[in-house]
Amino acid sequence: MTDTLDTEVRAFLDKTVSENPVVLFMKGVPDKPGCGFSATVVQILDHLGVDFGAVNVLQSDALRQGIKAYSDWPTIPQLYVKGEFIGGCDIVREMYQSGELKTLLGDQGVLAA
Repeated sequence: MTDTLDTEVRAFLDKTVSENPVVLFMKGVPDKPGCGFSATVVQILDHLGVDFGAVNVLQSDALRQGIKAYSDWPTIPQLYVKGEFIGGCDIVREMYQSGELKTLLGDQGVLAA
């Protein structure tokens, strides 16, 4: 699947993931999510007090398809913490409910004090 990833898109994704300790690739923006799944992840991150970057994948089809190839994950939103792909909405929700997400974010030093 990664052979469909445009060089320019890959460079943008590499830079975005490496420069933002927590980044959410989502439909829409945090103040106005474009789907319920993106809204759910934003709510979880906000509830935990996480400062995160967000990228609206609806701004370009190349980006929307590129992030799927980049992570080899078929759905959006996608959450990255310290360069590591964490998962989509269901995984983030399950990790939040179990307390695992808060622990992970705390261990990575990205939770507000």
